[in-house]
Amino acid sequence: MAVDYSLYLITDRSFLKGRSLKSVVEEAIIGGTTIIQVREKNISTREFYKVAMEVKEVTDHYKVPLIINDRMDIAQAINADGVHLGQDDMPLTIARKILGKDKIIGISAGTLDEALEAQRDGADYLGIGAIFYTGTKKDIDTPIGTEYLKHIYDSINIPAVAIGGINETNFKEVLSTGVDGISVISAILGKEDIKYAAKMLKL
Repeated sequence: MAVDYSLYLITDRSFLKGRSLKSVVEEAIIGGTTIIQVREKNISTREFYKVAMEVKEVTDHYKVPLIINDRMDIAQAINADGVHLGQDDMPLTIARKILGKDKIIGISAGTLDEALEAQRDGADYLGIGAIFYTGTKKDIDTPIGTEYLKHIYDSINIPAVAIGGINETNFKEVLSTGVDGISVISAILGKEDIKYAAKMLKL
């Protein structure tokens, strides 16, 4: 599957302000979002399944890839397009055995060593970051910045999206490194006009 990673939205229901996740995801896709990751912390498996199924209705309709964060069981249960795994999650080689060769597996990388290991183990893409300080990841000590992002990206040969503190004021600087896309949460979900926010990140 050829995947367009250019505008990668990660869901976070804390930004919804009463709006439905389904409608927000649809607005984001209409605005130009090319791939969706459902990320849920601290909810039951049943609730995660329900949320993921609702989002899948939208992504299936618009033929946009759906990635599930961490939870391979949820990804399998709803037949999502793939999973995104962090450095503390299931090892990539085991995940590949479980999910098969046709599913997308993305890996978070914050160093060149992590990026090269993920590539060697067969990752389909990388999420590199955090690039800048971000409110959604409280445990990040020091952002890696765009220079190191470029260094990592120039050293790999698989697609990569940059993540962490990216918004409408700095996304062009990030994209100037050559990365395949930007990954955002609040830069879209934190705005009143979701469609317009997504569109502004494509200019």
